[in-house]
Amino acid sequence: MVTEREYRHVLVDLDRQRLALSQHDRILHEYPVSTAKNGPGEAFGSGCTPRGLHAIRIKIGMDQPVNAVFVGRRPTGEIYSAGLAGEHPERDWILTRILWLTGRESGRNRGGDRDTLRRYIYIHGTPDTEPMGEPRSHGCIRMRNEDLVELFELVDTGTVVDIRE
Repeated sequence: MVTEREYRHVLVDLDRQRLALSQHDRILHEYPVSTAKNGPGEAFGSGCTPRGLHAIRIKIGMDQPVNAVFVGRRPTGEIYSAGLAGEHPERDWILTRILWLTGRESGRNRGGDRDTLRRYIYIHGTPDTEPMGEPRSHGCIRMRNEDLVELFELVDTGTVVDIRE
């Protein structure tokens, strides 16, 4: 039996810096995001956000508190704060939850040096001090932590994520 959740999909609009969760072509929720400061692109090491069809491969952090810090997709036990940021100014903060993406288009974003999963491209939380609506990430899709918690509960592994210009 097919559930209504199976008809949900995510659209990331790189030009508008918005993420929309839809079901049956009706937008359920829309959120501001921050994608790659290097723009769109699929190559390994580019620091770009990959385009095309993807899916949520793994959901990480379900039981973690808001502002939980992740390194290597594992919670460190730290909770993000201004003080912690001051101690580690070099970190690219991955907070709260991770939706790890996998490409669905061979040769474009799946396989070889263009593989989204092997590039560790996520939808993840970021400090509230980071601006949304402008490209500033290292390739991932950054969201406000509260928005990400909401989205995390509304999607499943396998949910389609379409990243477009």
